[in-house]
Amino acid sequence: MQTKALTRNIPLRFFSRGASALLISAALAGWMHLPVYASEARDPVIIEFDAPGAGTGSGQGTFPSDIDGQGAIAGYYLDANNAAHSFLRAKCGRIITYDAPGAGHGAGQGTFAFSLDRSEAIVGYYVDPGNVAHGYVRAKDGSITSFEAPGAGTGSGQGTFPGDINPEGAIAGYYIDASNAFHGFVGHPSAFTTFDAPDAGTGAGQGTLIAFGSGLNRSGTIAGYYLDANKVIHGYVRSADGDIKVFDAPGAGTSAGQGTFAASINPEGAIAGTYFDSSNVLHGYLRTDDDIFTTFDAPGAGAGADQGTVSQNLNRSKDIVGYDLDANGVNHGFVRTPCRIYTFDAPGAGTLSGQGTIPVSNNRTDEITGNYVDANGVNHGFVRSERHREKWDESVGDDQ
Repeated sequence: MQTKALTRNIPLRFFSRGASALLISAALAGWMHLPVYASEARDPVIIEFDAPGAGTGSGQGTFPSDIDGQGAIAGYYLDANNAAHSFLRAKCGRIITYDAPGAGHGAGQGTFAFSLDRSEAIVGYYVDPGNVAHGYVRAKDGSITSFEAPGAGTGSGQGTFPGDINPEGAIAGYYIDASNAFHGFVGHPSAFTTFDAPDAGTGAGQGTLIAFGSGLNRSGTIAGYYLDANKVIHGYVRSADGDIKVFDAPGAGTSAGQGTFAASINPEGAIAGTYFDSSNVLHGYLRTDDDIFTTFDAPGAGAGADQGTVSQNLNRSKDIVGYDLDANGVNHGFVRTPCRIYTFDAPGAGTLSGQGTIPVSNNRTDEITGNYVDANGVNHGFVRSERHREKWDESVGDDQ
């Protein structure tokens, strides 16, 4: 169900949970391009890991989704049968795996985890034997509560898809209705509010989605995107009181499958995302809460269709992590600070098309997690820290 793929098999974390979406509006103020630097300023440490039970075939393996301020990581893995199971990795390296009650065990079924809060509560969804998705939240004590969004369809491929939990315990996500259209929701398992972005399409494969992993900040503001009736993608931001503003990144294409994706919103309301231009090339952007855009490209990013720069997550310091697809279709990680862009590759990452390094989340201390695809097409988790190796190894202990 969760494939980490955009419309063209591009591993886009915020799009992978569903479809695409939103409209235009907002008077786009100014924008500028940022200088890039390919060299590293520090000596980071990258630790690789695999969840117990992760499959070793092509397309299988370990997929981290989110890292909290203390360095705990939530994610899921695909086993040898391509069924999904979720995990929580403590900072020391210890991994706990779990399955939601009712989760199926066939290919594409199982339990997916996408977001965790500071109490280590995890939100995600599970796919049952009938291929219907249901939301769940797992408390730190291991108890799991399942829930459905109002209006969620009950057919194969339909259901409830939560993707975010904030420090206050609020949950956001989207659902697919009986007509296979997308709608957003936010609230708590006992009371959800549903919403649609203005001009969101109402047909199959159209509608309103959210950014997964970090699309809901502490104040209750949501970042997301929608597909209009022509399947053009637009970004939006929804305040806690329900007001929705829509936006398009400068240079975003206007044909079906093109447009603006929102990937992450930080506590201050800044949004990071990606847009497809009219030539289907990907570019990153940062949008401030006063609607100022900065667009950027990672060094080495390809300039052909389905190549370019993909933003994945934005922390409080406005550091963006993501990856670029080069001219050969290989993924490379990047970190964009307010001053420059650094690139990196995980040891063991493959160097062929569809392989490489895919960061998905960074926390307030600039630890980064994600997955890399090796030369055999197998996925492995990693965590990257810019602290000194001695300090990092001391915190890991005997578990790594």
